[in-house]
Parts: sequence; C-alpha cells; structure tokens
Amino acid sequence: MANGNIDLASLFKQVSKAVASNQDSLNEADTYNHDHGDHMVEIFDVITQAMKEKKSAEPADQLEYAAQLLRKKSNSGSATLYADGLNNAAKQVTGKKLDAGSVVSILQSVLGATTETKASSAASGGDMLGSLLGQLTGSSSDSDEGLDMGDLLNAGMSFMAAKQSGKSNLEALTGAIVSSSQVASGSSARSQSSEIVASTLLSALTSMTSK
Repeated sequence: MANGNIDLASLFKQVSKAVASNQDSLNEADTYNHDHGDHMVEIFDVITQAMKEKKSAEPADQLEYAAQLLRKKSNSGSATLYADGLNNAAKQVTGKKLDAGSVVSILQSVLGATTETKASSAASGGDMLGSLLGQLTGSSSDSDEGLDMGDLLNAGMSFMAAKQSGKSNLEALTGAIVSSSQVASGSSARSQSSEIVASTLLSALTSMTSK
C-alpha cells in the first residue's frame, strides 16, 4: 500500500485524543441530552480501534471496517452519521493511494459534506482543498484532474473569505470543509465537534506530509 508518510490509524488517533480533551465542553454545548461529547469519544475510540486492527489493509478497507464496527458498537444519531460518512469515504478512495487530496476527501465524506449522489463533486472539492494543503506542506497531490467549477468556486470562496477575516490557512481550510458539512448542521454541539475533527485531522495531516 503506497501511502507515503500518511497513516489513517495515526490520523484518527489524534482526532480521538482531541475529542476526548473536549468531551466536557461538547456535553455542555449539547442543550438537549448533554451527552454529545460522550458519544463523540465513543465514536472515535471505535474508529481508532478499527484502523489499528486493519492497519495493514488498503485505506478503503480500513474505512469500511470502521463503519461496520461503529454500527455494531454504537447506536447514537451521531454514530450513524459518521458510519455513513465512513462508508462514503471508503467508496471515494477505493483503488487510490493516500495523499493530501484523498485524505481531505475522506474528511469531507466523514463529516457528511457529500452524499452518495454527490460523490464526484466531493472528490473535486477534496482535490481542490487537498491542493491547497499540498501547497502549505510542500507535498504534492496527483488527484487534481476533473475539478468541477462549482466546487472550485464554493470551496475557494469559503477559503478566501476566511483568509480575509484574518484566519490562518489551516483555519480557513477547516472552515471551508465544515461549512458544507451535514453533520455540523445538526446542532451547535455537532458544529463544534465537526470543527474539532476537521482542524485536528488537517493539522495532523500537515505534520505528517511535511516531514
């Protein structure tokens, strides 16, 4: 499996740690059940476990297994959304190597920034944002063909708007992804957790690809 320095198990382990450190604040932000943080910790503990168990497998197989394990071990609404996202992510990276663009596409799918019927659009958005991330880290993404103009405009406008407001490149990338996330649109707590997931994964990816 050619994936350079990128390792999904390590990426999701970093996300799991970040979610755990924000567990209490996420519970507090959940004004309905006050347990969103608990669910997020459970979700990413399961995902991380799945990635470790399938560490030598292809990325698509790792993601598909994580979705299956999550459905077995958790029945929360958030877990269902993330399991669906993992399944979509698996379809997106089938037969592909891991690079900045493909990992950003995985992140978009995991956060519900697309549905199965918009898989090609999500791939395009992932390519665009992945190219931006590649410029930040000095790494290259070879998944830059077939970009859709609508995705370029939407992602690019979100990115530039964030940059103009004084945000860093990483913050701008995070905002561009979360702004189109179906998971984040559910509630304030889900919006906060989506930002934590996106920013942590992008930060960890930047660190891996810049080594």
